[in-house]
Amino acid sequence: MRSRYFEFVCAADLPASQLHAAFGAAFSDYLIGPFTLPLEQWPTFLGRQAVDLMESRVAMRAGSVLAFAFVAVREDVPGWRLATMGAVPQARGSGAAPALLDDFIARTREAGCAFAELECFEQNERALRLYRGRGFQATSPLYGYSWKASGAAASQGASVALEAAFDWLENVARERGDLPLQVTPVSLRALPVKLQALRLGSAQLVFSENAQGLVTFNSLVDRNPAQRDAQALASGFADRNCSVPQLQRPDVGGEALERAGFERQPLNQVLMRLVLRGAAG
Repeated sequence: MRSRYFEFVCAADLPASQLHAAFGAAFSDYLIGPFTLPLEQWPTFLGRQAVDLMESRVAMRAGSVLAFAFVAVREDVPGWRLATMGAVPQARGSGAAPALLDDFIARTREAGCAFAELECFEQNERALRLYRGRGFQATSPLYGYSWKASGAAASQGASVALEAAFDWLENVARERGDLPLQVTPVSLRALPVKLQALRLGSAQLVFSENAQGLVTFNSLVDRNPAQRDAQALASGFADRNCSVPQLQRPDVGGEALERAGFERQPLNQVLMRLVLRGAAG
């Protein structure tokens, strides 16, 4: 696509170093702080976001990147995800980012998808205005949580082989159709950490632990709305410092975390979707 001011190119046609540099510039003043992602970690970041560079687009002018829209083609639900979008500071207000968003929506519709989706921090009012102006609506808040070790805890749940845990999680993702991509296997597999899994009744927890002993709940899902099993799994870590990224839906485990005493983080994301009228599937 060409306009008077910029052209769109396939992200796969650009060197990783150029994409990485544009990403760093675009998020240098981000709401939650600048991204300091080394170039050697760029492939891991793309894998974590399940980015398909062939379906991603970059707005350019005279060989320089103005803005980018990285796309994830979801396999578990009939939709495409806008993994991340941004504009370098000098290109803000150029119209490049909104044009990329319109292009993303159009290509998602052409692919026969039922919806387009994305996540956005609820406190990022400028981005929310753009997405809402295109018809995206919030379907669920996504909260982060923390827990400070405070006494003894009784281990809950049975250890599960990771591939068996992923199979279980893929089935739930397909059944529900509304889990954030980053808590599903396609994203979890890209994490450069050792993952472990526990299951108790209707709930499953995939977690990791760093060298300092901090436990990260990478994916907590309870198929039962009561979330009693998820609460028991979380309570089993009462003697550890724990962190939960801002990807936790309240209705599949977040309410359990709060009942277990986990503290909700002040910033949160929202999962947003645009229903594509007349789309196949």
